[in-house]
Amino acid sequence: MKHLILKVVLVSGLTFMAAGSLKAQEVKDSVKRKKFEINYGVGITIGEKKDSTGKVDQNKGRFVGGITFTRLDIGLAKLIDNGSFTLSSANDFLDYKPWKTSTLSFDVLQFGYRFNNHFKIYLAGGFDWTHIRLDRDITIQKNKPTLEFKEEDVIFSKNRFSSSYVHIPLNFEFRTKENNHGKRFRFVIGPEIGFLLGGKVKQISDEFGKVKIKDDYHFAPFRYGGTVRIGYGGLGLFAKYNANDMFDTDAQKGLKSMSFGLTFGLN
Repeated sequence: MKHLILKVVLVSGLTFMAAGSLKAQEVKDSVKRKKFEINYGVGITIGEKKDSTGKVDQNKGRFVGGITFTRLDIGLAKLIDNGSFTLSSANDFLDYKPWKTSTLSFDVLQFGYRFNNHFKIYLAGGFDWTHIRLDRDITIQKNKPTLEFKEEDVIFSKNRFSSSYVHIPLNFEFRTKENNHGKRFRFVIGPEIGFLLGGKVKQISDEFGKVKIKDDYHFAPFRYGGTVRIGYGGLGLFAKYNANDMFDTDAQKGLKSMSFGLTFGLN
């Protein structure tokens, strides 16, 4: 059922992206001074204030929101063991390939209030994945009372340990005035909570072929933290920190995660 929901959301997102591209082409034809414009998704506004020329008054407050496909975060993930980037003996089985341990997230809904042209608050909803590329040839065991692993006598070309969450960020966005190119600088900060969808082990080896195993793997069912973004136009940088433990096991107490990378569709 979870995979069906994810597929529906992804198909919807791609559909809205396609619709946005068509709208962008129309804008390009009608407004000569703009070389390209992208509209990610469909939004609603309530109580728009227009001036004498019929344009929306950007300095008047209004509600905004709707279905979207935006804030696509792609980056690297890091584990923090009681304040250190070096894993303790209790967690060294989670030793990972740093340049292949990644994160991916995006938003599909947002609702908020734009106070003026420079500040808005909005609540969003979307999905978040963390992919840990394990360095050791082990298999994280499912349906165990604690987070356990088994040493394997094979060499895995891929040994990925992943979690997926529904995330709900509350964002406070500050932005400058648009320049002559229709772009502006943005600074976004805010708290975020997440609810576990599930965990997965994906392995590839000559002996076993491709193997996928699903379980919750004691990932925290609820997590909280914060995100900060800074960008120009639709492109930016993000950093995210999850303040509670990654797992709900005593042996992994104090093991947290953070991520950083690029944001696409910052609007």
